[in-house]
Amino acid sequence: MTVKELSKEIKNGSLDDRLAEIYMTEDSVAYQKERYEKAIKEFTRIFNHDTSDDAHIFSAPGRTEVCGNHTDHQNGEVLAASISDDAIAIVTPRDDDAIQLLSEGYEMMTVRLDSLDPVPEEEGTTKALIRGVLAKTKEKGYNIGGFNAYVTSDVLSGSGLSSSAAFETILGSILSGLYNNMSIDPIEIAIIGQYAENVYFGKPCGLMDQMACSVGALCHIDFADPDNPAVEKIDLDLKKEGYCLCITDTKGSHADLTPDYAAVPAEMKSVAELLGGKILHDVTEEQVLSSATMLREKAGDRAFLRAIHYYEECKRVQEAVSALKSDRFDNFLDVIRRSGTSSFGFLQNIYSPNDLTHQNTSVGLAVSEKVLHETGDAGVCRIHGGGFAGTIQAFVRQDALGAYRDAMDSLFGEGACHVLLIRPHGGFRII
Repeated sequence: MTVKELSKEIKNGSLDDRLAEIYMTEDSVAYQKERYEKAIKEFTRIFNHDTSDDAHIFSAPGRTEVCGNHTDHQNGEVLAASISDDAIAIVTPRDDDAIQLLSEGYEMMTVRLDSLDPVPEEEGTTKALIRGVLAKTKEKGYNIGGFNAYVTSDVLSGSGLSSSAAFETILGSILSGLYNNMSIDPIEIAIIGQYAENVYFGKPCGLMDQMACSVGALCHIDFADPDNPAVEKIDLDLKKEGYCLCITDTKGSHADLTPDYAAVPAEMKSVAELLGGKILHDVTEEQVLSSATMLREKAGDRAFLRAIHYYEECKRVQEAVSALKSDRFDNFLDVIRRSGTSSFGFLQNIYSPNDLTHQNTSVGLAVSEKVLHETGDAGVCRIHGGGFAGTIQAFVRQDALGAYRDAMDSLFGEGACHVLLIRPHGGFRII
């Protein structure tokens, strides 16, 4: 199918049912059609053709962490979901071993397939992610090849919804679709994405973000064997329960926060190493508690508290999964509330200790709790994602959504509060 034919398929309504399935409501179809048509026009303008054969559209969602805050990098357990906000790519293959990719709002990037070693000067850039995904895909024995791509994303950058993992997932999906007959397993794509982010981009993240984006839906993921994570999809119909999922961007600055993020896994590992392991999964909570005096002296109190959070948070993930499986939504909400309390008090990733003046997420949580309580215990809230800045999450009863959204938008600006849907698909080829 040519690029021009892709446009016709969208305009004539052939993809309407598909778009409604992906984005979860019929009301979203008109917006997505306009968005897709605009992306195709941009692709045509940038690459100066609309007749090339073998044109495709790929999609990869953002993700929301539901429970399991900072457990994945210690081979723990998480409950995470793909969301209706996504990145889409208009793509055509090339035959000259080059990738040319332009993301909306950025400059064109070119990466050649004969130069896939890490480039130190690229660390922290999108180009590093492209090179890393290509290198790991090739190392794992899959085919790679060149392509042209225009990417546009609704996943807010820096919001804790994992725009970088969505980008890595869409790259893996493109390589799977163009050169491997869509045979690369979503879990494999996630592992490839994490490698690119760790080794090429330079961020020591766990695997949760990439897994949720690549696999899709609401998933319970156990990282005990990180090379073969156990993934179980969990049913959750928020509309049936009478609740909405809200993510609020508290507009906190992410500048200079890398040391704060890196300290979380580093301190957890320091506790494990003092007990003869490499990560907390290698030692037991009982070992940690029985060695409290030594650990507090050598690793510090914060490291000790973060270790306790890890073990109890993994238990909370299991509780949340059990509650959802047995249709006990009130119990699920209680688990989420306790997860938030632990992140605030023990994990301590709500604000940077280096900047006590600016505590946007703390303010967001305080006002959230007040509004939800005053509207009749209408939900629960917690930190979302890595923490320190960015976003908070809330499960809000539908009849209180208006009041909650107004309060968050009043506090952080119009449009700060986003109502999300859990999407059934991870990264995949739409057409």
